[in-house]
Amino acid sequence: MPSDTSTGLFAISPSRSTHTPDWFTSRSAGAWADFQALPLPGLKDEHWRYSNAQKIELADHAPATAPTTEQSQAALAATEGLKERAARFVFVNDTLVESDTNGLPAGVVCVSFEEALKSHAEALQQHFMKGDLPLGSGKFAALHLAHVKAGTVIIVPKNVVIEKPVEVFHWVVGDHAAIFPHTLIVTGDHAEVSVVDHYRSLAGEGGLSIAIADLVGGNGSKITYAACQELADDAQALHLSSIIAGRDTSVKSFQVQLGAAFSRSESVSDLVGQGARSDMLSVSLPIGDQIVDQRTLQRHKAPHATSDLLYKNALYGTSRSIFSGLIIVDEGAHFTDAYQTCRNLLNSNEAEATSLPGLEINADQVKCSHGATSGPISDEELFYLKARGISDSESRKLIIEGFLAGVLERFGNSEVLDTLVARIDEKLERAV
Repeated sequence: MPSDTSTGLFAISPSRSTHTPDWFTSRSAGAWADFQALPLPGLKDEHWRYSNAQKIELADHAPATAPTTEQSQAALAATEGLKERAARFVFVNDTLVESDTNGLPAGVVCVSFEEALKSHAEALQQHFMKGDLPLGSGKFAALHLAHVKAGTVIIVPKNVVIEKPVEVFHWVVGDHAAIFPHTLIVTGDHAEVSVVDHYRSLAGEGGLSIAIADLVGGNGSKITYAACQELADDAQALHLSSIIAGRDTSVKSFQVQLGAAFSRSESVSDLVGQGARSDMLSVSLPIGDQIVDQRTLQRHKAPHATSDLLYKNALYGTSRSIFSGLIIVDEGAHFTDAYQTCRNLLNSNEAEATSLPGLEINADQVKCSHGATSGPISDEELFYLKARGISDSESRKLIIEGFLAGVLERFGNSEVLDTLVARIDEKLERAV
């Protein structure tokens, strides 16, 4: 049955500017109809196993209103990012309040989503939300498409290398405000780019972010993408990402989950070209009663491709993590290398981690493996550090930093890494 449409996001039909291209207006209207018709995933939905879609409180939220001058200034004052960057965008409630693209090479398209609809509609039409939605959030993706108006579109031409990262901040402010950021990255053959999305709360109760990132890599290109979610403790987040990796393309994506009462990420990686590589990385630090829900899919559609997933969760209090990942090797995708690892470190007796890795292999001569572990910090490690005069809380912090280090080192982008490590350390201070 369709969901109740009497309140909140269910009741607010999106409006579009008269300058919006007809194809986008049509897709947006169709998505709104789909959202109204699709049921909310139930407890028996396999893609929501051990989770609960009702944690995303659509009826309690409304699309964020444009920020006041004071709110925009407060967000800009709180925006501390990379010292060296090629470009920066700051959005507040899906409204662009600052942009700086002076560090970009000639020929690169790096504009807001709204601007892309006006000046780069053809590229947007070709790549925007073209993938399927196999992991269970079709209803929420339809809501995103119906309301999306903010985000960044980055198109890097053939052979162009952007040495420094592009950094984007998405702030949400106001009681029960919902934002719908979108990131589209398209690289030409042998191009390179790094992009960091930050999702943060400024003030107000609740808050909801339904964000989507589309990463499309041309042959021989390299994309490095990081999404750092640090919304308020009573917010909710649903972030979906899709990767299309062409021949000899390398795409490295990193999910950092530090905020929100309930956060869910869905990541799909399609290796469509021979020799493609996808590295899927994630770190989460849920505390209190936070819930982190992670769903992944690695689809090998071409031979001689590699995918490697490493997710690590350090849990405190009564928090919960759910990981469900699947590797699919299509017929003909011979000589595939695919790995999937999820490790959970439990820092209280009440914390709970559920891991559901899986394989589906339809080709020969492949190397595929998956594994998941969960356990507390060992008494021996704690004793070793405490015997040297280090307090219990500091010992735990050091052990967790070491536990997460493997993921951070895999990410490897020093320009971005220092910022992400600092944010993780701040969350660890709260946790311990």
